[in-house]
Amino acid sequence: MFTDAHAHLSFPQFDEDRTDIIKRLQDSQVSVLINPGTDVQTSEGAIAIAQALPFVYANVGLHPGDVNRFDMNDLEKLESLSYREKVVAIGEIGLDYHYPDHNKSIQETCFREMLRLAKRRDLPVVIHTRDAWADTFRILEEEKSSNLRGMIHCFSGGIDEAKRCLKLGFKISIPGVITFKKSTLPEVVATLSLDDVLTETDCPWLAPSPHRGKRNEPAFVVEVAKKISDVKGVSVEVVAEKAFQNLTSLMQLQPQN
Repeated sequence: MFTDAHAHLSFPQFDEDRTDIIKRLQDSQVSVLINPGTDVQTSEGAIAIAQALPFVYANVGLHPGDVNRFDMNDLEKLESLSYREKVVAIGEIGLDYHYPDHNKSIQETCFREMLRLAKRRDLPVVIHTRDAWADTFRILEEEKSSNLRGMIHCFSGGIDEAKRCLKLGFKISIPGVITFKKSTLPEVVATLSLDDVLTETDCPWLAPSPHRGKRNEPAFVVEVAKKISDVKGVSVEVVAEKAFQNLTSLMQLQPQN
């Protein structure tokens, strides 16, 4: 009963063989998948797939890489989409300072608007942060409220960042990077309780070993769970069950057979 907490199943990289991808993830016993939006169009696509497949759920959000095309009409559209059937979170949202042309001001404005939308709707958030931990924590602290909760997707920080995320009430979502030879994620996971861990692929990117260099897909989340089981010294079944419980509780899911 594996779970992929973050998989871009509606992205064009899967257009030619999406049916095969879905069959492989089912054959690999992936029973729950969360498909995030990154703007209005991809949020609509995520919802369409979620409504067509009983084990898929959708998020709606605005990725920091897409904020330069954002206007207030998009905020209204995303809020409207958040009421659609099977939408379970606001995301992915956040900050990304990796590329030299990033606009901190616009990213912060959009991040705050998305957090406020989540609070209005009482939905969890799915946060993307890259090269932006200080500002991410600052904004989360400033926007903190009793119902602000969620997950840090594709976690890329260290032990200190993980502790701060947990203190703010966020789950840590572990991607296939944990299987890479030089990854420091095993050290982070070793310090975490399985109660705080989710598993994800972030496909079509970041395929885990032994698939590294290929297009990633949801079936590969099994490799993430296997690596976590090695680090924690428990069975892969225990990891899978805990990740399932954590995800369904956070997103308030009622998985269907």
